Amino acid sequence: MSTSRDKIIIGNCSGFYGDRLSAAKDMVEGGPIDVLTGDYLAELTMTILYNQRMKRGEDQGYVGTFLKQFRDVAESCQEKNIKIVTNAGGLNPSSMAKQIEDITKELNLKLKVAYIDGDDLIPRFDELKAANEQLNNIEKGISLHDYEKKPLTANAYFGAWGIKEALDAGADVVVCPRVTDAAVVIGPAAWKYNWSRDDYDQLAGALAAGHIIECGAQATGGNYSFFQEVPSFFNIGYPIAEIYEDGSFTITKHPDTGGLVSIGTVTAQLLYEIGAPAYMNPDVIGHFDTLKMEQESKDRVYVSGCRGSSAPKTHKVCVNLAGGFRNGTEILLTGIDIEEKAKLVTDLIFDNVGGRDQFDHIDIQLIRTDHDNPVSNEEAQASLRISVMSQNPDLVGRLFSAKIVELGLASIPGYTGRSGMPSGPYIQYWPALIDSKFIKEKVHFEGKTIEVEPTSQMDFEEIYYQKEPYQNNLPDFDKTEIVKFGSLYGTRSGDKGGCANLGVWAKNIDTYSYLYEFLTVDKLKDLLPDLKDYAIDRYELPNILSLNFYVHDILQDGVSSSTRLDGQAKSLGEYLRAKDIEVPDFLIN
Repeated sequence: MSTSRDKIIIGNCSGFYGDRLSAAKDMVEGGPIDVLTGDYLAELTMTILYNQRMKRGEDQGYVGTFLKQFRDVAESCQEKNIKIVTNAGGLNPSSMAKQIEDITKELNLKLKVAYIDGDDLIPRFDELKAANEQLNNIEKGISLHDYEKKPLTANAYFGAWGIKEALDAGADVVVCPRVTDAAVVIGPAAWKYNWSRDDYDQLAGALAAGHIIECGAQATGGNYSFFQEVPSFFNIGYPIAEIYEDGSFTITKHPDTGGLVSIGTVTAQLLYEIGAPAYMNPDVIGHFDTLKMEQESKDRVYVSGCRGSSAPKTHKVCVNLAGGFRNGTEILLTGIDIEEKAKLVTDLIFDNVGGRDQFDHIDIQLIRTDHDNPVSNEEAQASLRISVMSQNPDLVGRLFSAKIVELGLASIPGYTGRSGMPSGPYIQYWPALIDSKFIKEKVHFEGKTIEVEPTSQMDFEEIYYQKEPYQNNLPDFDKTEIVKFGSLYGTRSGDKGGCANLGVWAKNIDTYSYLYEFLTVDKLKDLLPDLKDYAIDRYELPNILSLNFYVHDILQDGVSSSTRLDGQAKSLGEYLRAKDIEVPDFLIN
């Protein structure tokens, strides 16, 4: 792939609220870029910002750490003509824009700031209900208006066109609210090439690029299954997308930085937090099962061929509800008779606190980490985790904890408690869709307001790309060997609200051909028995030698309310890689 083609170079400096502060300065000073982006928002982050606003005042509710980053790079960005696009505006993009303008004045800079709003649906609930817009939970099918719990935040995910409008108008900094993670990349690319709303293939390519770089160093070797291949994790380089006019792009990083950009690292991130390969964005549907990758050179992966379809007729909405209150305990059970000990201590705990029926929800997990004939004290231990939830904070407050402590000398032998279980209020995540006709996106720049109409509400021909069926070709084999799943396959897993995804990829066509036949939903449940009670969807992406599994409801009502030890399902993939599997001997010989 020639690097002489016209391109827009977009670098990302943040994958979450709390990511490396110096990454913005490193990105701006480490080499040429045209646009600096940062993704700071997750479903739970919106609630964090809500609490911030409640505690500190109505002028809060944005990602304050971004202001520190902006101060570090503002002068350089003006000198180098680097645009800045970020969703750090959170719940209060207007207030953040004002703070940025104050910094530019203080530094005597001429950077022009725009902000986008209109994503907040809370003030419009009565209007939406009257119009019969139910905001049904995607997983549960229940109307939000019929649900008893109080919404704290409700934000529609905007797309890229407001960003393009701001850049077209001359903005140097665009402060976004809850836009899709990829929108901060699609918008600048659409601005650079003046793409039309129905340039679906080009937009789909930019969508794929945005999805790959939005989680920061996860595309450059971070959280990578084959981490031994990464030359260094010190001073890891953050990802850059060089996007061309046809929507193809190259993923890279600045020279002389740690990390790795390979087909493996890019594939892993492409699989992160997706469901079906038809990836939805308010601007376009990108078909990730059509794109192709090639290793262009060291730390450069070229991605092309992503096909696009018409924009969906709905926007996703992130609603966070006041779920209630929770508490829990973890008891270490040691030695023999583990199950009998678990039953006894569980019964004693609930008898001591007044019975089970008083709680809204109870979760009990016996985690068998104990070994037969242990060689250390730790190898003799299992873990009993008990979580309770209630709308009544008194039921799950200090008295609950105190009643458990009372059993310390009056229950099972070897009774040992361990702190660290979540307690206090929790948030319930409510994913919903809203008809795009109700979306009211607005761009504010230099005293003017620009209204942005959703693409699906315009008069474009509806197009949906249909991919040809895949024909798998698994060679015949007689002999097999037992290996670790992870010796042949990489994985990447993560949360999708109350659900989780588990992406699996192979390094060559032979190992993929076997994976395609071998790893059915039933086989996945055999390998990971704790998934047996969950509905699981399987999706194939043979173009990148991958499968993706979508596990429904495993995280309950989202990260804050999940009672799983890994509430974000980040370790689910590595759990699978630890399993023994039987494979044809030609795959390892």
